[in-house]
Amino acid sequence: MGEEGEEYLFKVVIIGDSAVGKSNLLSRYTANEFNINSKATIGVEFQTQSMGIDGKEVKAQIWDTAGQERFRAVTSAYYRGAVGALVVYDISRMTTFESIDRWLQELNTHSDTTVVKMLVGNKSDLENIRQVSVEEAQTFAEENSLFFIETSALDATNVKRAFEIVIKEIYNNVSTRKVLDSSDPSYKAQLSSFNRVTLPYHIDDQVKPSKSSCCS
Repeated sequence: MGEEGEEYLFKVVIIGDSAVGKSNLLSRYTANEFNINSKATIGVEFQTQSMGIDGKEVKAQIWDTAGQERFRAVTSAYYRGAVGALVVYDISRMTTFESIDRWLQELNTHSDTTVVKMLVGNKSDLENIRQVSVEEAQTFAEENSLFFIETSALDATNVKRAFEIVIKEIYNNVSTRKVLDSSDPSYKAQLSSFNRVTLPYHIDDQVKPSKSSCCS
């Protein structure tokens, strides 16, 4: 898609406490799969997904924390080069929301670029045992200039949208030279595109920071 030099590769990380659904968000987005019995991720895992924006091929290399969050030992190498982050909590467990500050601090400490950040309240299908209100999360997102959305990896609600909003915003920043030189070869697509799926890009209304896009 597009001429030589019109490809982009963006590294996006998914962070948050153990068992908030990070791996299932990734598998739902890249393979439309959900494993209700998924075990903690072991080893470094990432998937690459492609989409078209403005006639250019944009690839997102999406990294999962590989279970390291259980030991609070997510390394600086995990964050290096990341230009997008989904910071995930479980709407049914307040403790996972209370950890978001720590995850943001770690991200800010270790990231070496400007990072587009989205607060993701996962497991919106557990509305009947919700502990974190939409209003509380939205207020936190506003105060920290984060995008905000609620998702369900179980039933696929807003999962694709969450990733696409982040990737589109990164692209917008790069195309206006806010993040990095878009001609930097390290951000062109140079990886083998395993599990590659080309997605048409369409979002009717972007979710800007301080705007809620959670499901009702």
